[in-house]
Amino acid sequence: MKKFIILFVGVLLFGLPGKGAAAQKVPILVYHSIAEYNGHGSKELFVTPENFEKQMNYLRDHGFTLLTFERWQDWKKVNKPIFITFDDGYKNNLNALAIFQKLQSGRFMPTGTVFVISDFIGRSNRLSISDLKRMKDSGLVSIQSHTATHPDLTKVENLKSELMESKEKIQQITGKPVIALSYPYGNTNEKVVTEAKKYYLYGLTTTPGPFSQTGIKNELYYLPRTYIKYSTTIEEFEKAVLVE
Repeated sequence: MKKFIILFVGVLLFGLPGKGAAAQKVPILVYHSIAEYNGHGSKELFVTPENFEKQMNYLRDHGFTLLTFERWQDWKKVNKPIFITFDDGYKNNLNALAIFQKLQSGRFMPTGTVFVISDFIGRSNRLSISDLKRMKDSGLVSIQSHTATHPDLTKVENLKSELMESKEKIQQITGKPVIALSYPYGNTNEKVVTEAKKYYLYGLTTTPGPFSQTGIKNELYYLPRTYIKYSTTIEEFEKAVLVE
């Protein structure tokens, strides 16, 4: 009887042990260029199509569920939730779409989010309007905002033009709601978040690490992300995504 009383008091104080005892962690990965490095730009911002496909195969083979921000609430419901994001809207992100389509099956639905700079759409190395529509029509890619001109938002006076005009332009192209914002350079502050909340439901930084719900103020506007780079090995990738 004495042991039972001690156990009962322990449950009252500390709760029952189990999976729910620890906050679930959700990896949000960030890529830039999915292409062979051509000698221009930062090499680490490239991931070869071969390595990207190996990484997506890893997620498929280990039971991950790839989500976009339209399905944000599903991270609490699905097995091994993960978000794949791409910043800047490079034309070579079409290589990622091709790999998603190649790997798509009845048991694996690879999806990702491309954050485009709205004023850069159609430049020679950026996704065009027809590219964005093709991605949207695939059902595998969500198109979201990386601002209008890619400034450091913490140094911008007219935030409205960067945030609202970008959102509206992208929505006109895709016909879909734009609900997520990737901050250029990952930079944000309270002023930026206050303005972003007028137009978006989510804000993404480049603070490393997985997301874990803590209940802090505006936590959905400070979402962390883990860089996947040219030099990222499959072993390092595994460590980045196995966050439980």
